[in-house]
Amino acid sequence: MLRNLPNLFNAINLSNQVRQNVRTLYVSATNEAARKGTREKARKKKVKVEIKKVGFIPHNLRKKVKIEINKHVDDSWKPTSSDDVWIGKYCQYPVFTVQEAVKFHRETHHPTMYNVPNAAIIAEIEINMQGDKPTRFVENFHRMAPINHKFDHGEERSILVLTKGQENIDIAKKAGATLVGDVGLIKSIQNGDLSIQEYQYIIAHNNILADLVHVRGLMKRRFPNPKSGTLGSDLEEMIQKFVNGITYSALKDENQQNFAQITAQFGTLDMDEKHLEDNLAQLLKDINTNRPKREGKFITRVFLKSPPSNETLKINPFEYVPEEQTFTSKKKPAVLAEEEHEESADADDDNNEKEKKEAVN
Repeated sequence: MLRNLPNLFNAINLSNQVRQNVRTLYVSATNEAARKGTREKARKKKVKVEIKKVGFIPHNLRKKVKIEINKHVDDSWKPTSSDDVWIGKYCQYPVFTVQEAVKFHRETHHPTMYNVPNAAIIAEIEINMQGDKPTRFVENFHRMAPINHKFDHGEERSILVLTKGQENIDIAKKAGATLVGDVGLIKSIQNGDLSIQEYQYIIAHNNILADLVHVRGLMKRRFPNPKSGTLGSDLEEMIQKFVNGITYSALKDENQQNFAQITAQFGTLDMDEKHLEDNLAQLLKDINTNRPKREGKFITRVFLKSPPSNETLKINPFEYVPEEQTFTSKKKPAVLAEEEHEESADADDDNNEKEKKEAVN
């Protein structure tokens, strides 16, 4: 019996050690566990992957690799050709003035050739839609650019004008509004007797804004506002803009989000060259108002064409809008003054050292 006692004690010690180890493991797992709510926060941070529905793709096209082509073309590194005939891929695209481009298009549309002397002249404007950050892009926009020299754009534009006072009503009718009215017209919209869907544009004078608020829910995004140029005190100017202005849209490319192209008519070939140039300048300036707050180009290239001809002539848009955008320093005046003081002090020290060296020599 006494002989078995050492074995019994050894067994008891072994069982105690096992219990301590198990308890240590259990405690350490408890101490190192994540705080309450940590896993839940991590789950919330996970972004849900949106599954985009893809239409039917033919079997012979499924294995084809999509070729990514950068649509922003920069040929400034290529040499300019001194000859009349050259290989396009080795030389820069020739740049013309607006007057030269109009002249060349008139030659091709002469009665002896295409015989369309009053053909439309169209601008194709390429835009860099990159936003203020690498992952952001400018939203698609649709606008109306005002012009100084009207032309037949071939569109029937219906304009509803809301204002008070007989004088303003007469001005609006003379300017070319489709329908003009006051508070009575607003009540007709409220009652459903008049549908605003029949009119492309809704313009209002400041003096009727208080009454117009009652139909804000019906108009929604079409409610007149100064930013879109549909609310103001100069009715004639606003109406003329929407009757004669240039409509254009900038839509991002599906495969390249930082690229967009605007196609807009700004006149006809039988117009005066200076009038055409002025209309184009107005169009480019209006497009440039959508420029994001970043450095670099917004409008990259502009081509002029005139159907039925396929010829496109490149012009320099930076005669009318700035090419690059620069930003002023956001530092406080005190910080700038201190930096200037340090720079001047460093310059004085450098001059003193030079004088000492010259004296020693």
